Amino acid sequence: MTTPPKPDPRLYNEDLAPAPERKWGTYSIFALWMSDTHAISNYAFAASLFVLGLPAWEVFLALLVGISIVYWLMNRMGHAGHRTGVPYPVLARASWGVYGANIPALLRAVMAVAWYGIQTWLASTAVVLLTLQVAPGLDAYNHNSVLGLSTLGWIAFLVMWGLQAALLTRGMEFIRKVQDFATGPVVWLVVLALAVYLVVEADGGISLTRSLTGLSGSAQLEQSLIAVSLTVATFLTLVLNYADFARFTPDHRSYRRGNLIGLPVNFTAFAVVAVLVTAGTISVFGEAIYDPVKVIEKIDNPVVTVIGALSFIIATIGINVVANFVSPAYDFANLAPKYLNFKRGGMITAVLAIVVMPWKLYSSALVIQYFLGALGAFLGPLVAILLVDYYLIRRGRIDVDALFSADREGEYFYRKGYNPKAVVAFLPAAVVSAALALVPAFGAVAPFSWIFGMGLAGGLYALVSRRGREAADAGPVPEDIITSQVRGVAEQEHAVAEAPVAAVRPVPAEGS
Repeated sequence: MTTPPKPDPRLYNEDLAPAPERKWGTYSIFALWMSDTHAISNYAFAASLFVLGLPAWEVFLALLVGISIVYWLMNRMGHAGHRTGVPYPVLARASWGVYGANIPALLRAVMAVAWYGIQTWLASTAVVLLTLQVAPGLDAYNHNSVLGLSTLGWIAFLVMWGLQAALLTRGMEFIRKVQDFATGPVVWLVVLALAVYLVVEADGGISLTRSLTGLSGSAQLEQSLIAVSLTVATFLTLVLNYADFARFTPDHRSYRRGNLIGLPVNFTAFAVVAVLVTAGTISVFGEAIYDPVKVIEKIDNPVVTVIGALSFIIATIGINVVANFVSPAYDFANLAPKYLNFKRGGMITAVLAIVVMPWKLYSSALVIQYFLGALGAFLGPLVAILLVDYYLIRRGRIDVDALFSADREGEYFYRKGYNPKAVVAFLPAAVVSAALALVPAFGAVAPFSWIFGMGLAGGLYALVSRRGREAADAGPVPEDIITSQVRGVAEQEHAVAEAPVAAVRPVPAEGS
């Protein structure tokens, strides 16, 4: 057998290579999902459905259906990430070309940088509240404005920024340890404590069938369908990001079990507690409070305020890791692998998060709706192109060596390193998805825009691709793995036995 050439340094570094160590077991994947699903936004979403008038059981059913769809998508993306061992921007080279993959990677990075900054700023507002609770005299520094933030606000933002930068740029193994023991479980403890407190205060008077408004039967069905769709749409970013984490799992069972416990089970259980706490605020305070931080403020106990603020600060760091930090770190590294690695890409992410002044982004409804909203509409087509290419076109057979080759005759070089078929499939799908999401005339279908985007992109990509016959002859997607040459470059001998996962070379057509 001819030995493949060494990876091209313009496309390769150790962080982009197949993972040499695979320590993200079932619990680590479960903790990963705890960090994300315990976001205040997910809590508020479940609470709002109940307050709008959906019965509690219907809220749970809608969220369970939505998160089950997400679970299915995560397993599909997890298979690709686990088998190849590479992050999304490298995996995307198979469908977009070795250089063309920078197109979806940069789209993902732009949105992630914006939300990384926004989440960091939101956490800094909790730092401000915590500071004023401990030292009320500092309130004098909270009323001026320097580029839109007070002096105290700037200090809090830079503290959160520096803390995250120090933690997150220490590498994926350190991130795993933080995820496992800090970010996920702590929020569970806080919301469970809130639920117990409100149940006691309400003296058993909490009703899960009573909200502040009511919906008719048809309106309930419509709201339930919207809830299902929005649940999926919310997690599309993470579907795209999931290869970045599944690449570190030791076997298929690890990511599948972690996904099962962390998504359908944990997400639905968290929604149950969110609805219970919200129902409790109606009984105890006479109003529905969507934000758990504001519930803590209502209790008006300094100790509770400090503990609650700290817990949600930690939670925000966890969310930023999963959704907004790891992905752009890899995306920027993919731009120039010879000069940028994961840590340098992470620092670029952190610096840009200051430059975009996220408090101004978040305060502008126009920016949030049209700029970030349009970018979000692109996620469905990107997911569809990758999954159609991996499952329908290639039947799971990715030549990992060719992902790092700039040879003009290479498997994924296409035309000057770009695959025009991916562009042809992506552009119209992205335009349609963005139009449905943003144009007021399509308001009724806006929550379902991702479905149109995914369907159109996937259908077009399958149509314009010409490898269907080869894919059909190749048989089903295999579970067994053959070690690739690239993996041998990246890992030590002891890791081969520990993580026996790599690429399967394409099966050549007869006569070739």
